[in-house]
Amino acid sequence: MAQDVLINVSVGEVRVAAVENGRLQALSCTRLLGAEEPGSGGLIGDIVLGQVARVVPAVQAAFVEIGHERAGFLGARELRCLSGDPSVDPLISSVMHEGDKVLVQIVKEPIGDKGARLTANVTIPGRLSVFTPLQPGVGISRRIEDESERARLAAIGEKLFASGELKGGCILRTAAVGADEEELREDLIRLEEEWGEISAARKNAKVPSTLRRDLGPIERALRDTVHDGTLSILIDDANAVTRARAYCHEAMPDMEDRVALFEGPGALFADLEADIDGLVHLRVPLPCGGWITVEGTEALTAVDVNSGSFTHAAAVEDTGLIVNVEAAREIGRQIRLRGIGGLIVIDFIHMKEMGNVEQVLAELSGSLARDGVPVSVGPVTAFGLVEVTRKRVRGPLVSQWSEDCSTCHGLGRVRRPDVVAMDVLRRIEETVKAAPGLAIVVRAAPEVVRWMEGQGAIEALASKGIARVTFQLEEGFSRERIEVGTRAKAD
Repeated sequence: MAQDVLINVSVGEVRVAAVENGRLQALSCTRLLGAEEPGSGGLIGDIVLGQVARVVPAVQAAFVEIGHERAGFLGARELRCLSGDPSVDPLISSVMHEGDKVLVQIVKEPIGDKGARLTANVTIPGRLSVFTPLQPGVGISRRIEDESERARLAAIGEKLFASGELKGGCILRTAAVGADEEELREDLIRLEEEWGEISAARKNAKVPSTLRRDLGPIERALRDTVHDGTLSILIDDANAVTRARAYCHEAMPDMEDRVALFEGPGALFADLEADIDGLVHLRVPLPCGGWITVEGTEALTAVDVNSGSFTHAAAVEDTGLIVNVEAAREIGRQIRLRGIGGLIVIDFIHMKEMGNVEQVLAELSGSLARDGVPVSVGPVTAFGLVEVTRKRVRGPLVSQWSEDCSTCHGLGRVRRPDVVAMDVLRRIEETVKAAPGLAIVVRAAPEVVRWMEGQGAIEALASKGIARVTFQLEEGFSRERIEVGTRAKAD
């Protein structure tokens, strides 16, 4: 489907949005300040030489020191590549011992008080393929639905590995659709060379050591978000545009001329900010006048569908169908954008006709399948509920961007200081563009200012030529209150 990719580069973070017909469909954020905090987006994909700190046979897992505040979690399932039979989970005590060095990859960021999730089945992603050095065989992305194309790609992949030129295996990505044998070969050879460099570095590395970091946020956005249907790639930072064009020139030359510098008017994400801010709200309005409510608990996420002010003149069944179809489309979008995983229970408006029920379930399945994350949609239960399971690929945004409100005893949430700080930094940069030459005065809550000072925000601003910034700690300000103004430059 046709899309535009918008990349907002600020001092504090890089935000990437995929927009279809002016509507936000995908969002990722990578922190530049506080890059190792939960939700930063800066750890996934890193390959680390770690050391086993503890083996716990009762849960068939090991805890591995990887150089972060908390040890990472390595389950027995993620060790199949090190056992004799890759189809069976090994006994953790047979392959892991306290003090062992182990090469692992971070697959999930720390969430709450849990450390990063790890795997020993290291993979190296490229533009067209994902190289799996420890797992033989050729896999095809489930998002490639054309059976003839799947067969063609599988035949090419198997030929490349059967020749002996490449060792290991691969997964061919959706970007590989239409690629010829030479393109796939070049992509895989480049990835195998990276694996060789990692293997060489491992021999002399101390533990814990990060041996490979994933691509930077700009390059990663191009690799993972851009596809043949991408019409434009707009970036609001000149240096980032240069990096993006260099990556495209090497890895995806057909996209190089679609990269452009956004120079205004206004901010690149101006039309998206309200939608982004709404991703931590419980209620989401529907075009018809109804709404859905999305609320997470420890065990599951509950989604309720409400018709609100909408009624259809023909019949109650028609009202339910129209609202439910809109809700099904929006639920899939909200689950993607909010990063919701695990068990999801949806309470649609009751409908009697089975054809209508099947139509709603089809809309829901199609909406959920758009990002390729494994998902399963169950039938309507006896109590009229639809159960969905979706693989967790990151922590939910509500926990990354907000925390329990200290003044309402856990009944509500408030944005975290670091998230508010990102808004402050963006506001500073926008003010400098609008009023060059003037000094900036920022008034904000003490905890927000202290977070920025502790993370080197002043130095980061200065590195971009923004040096005349004064922060005022306002004890009476709520955490969310921000005031960014200017004053005449002193002679």
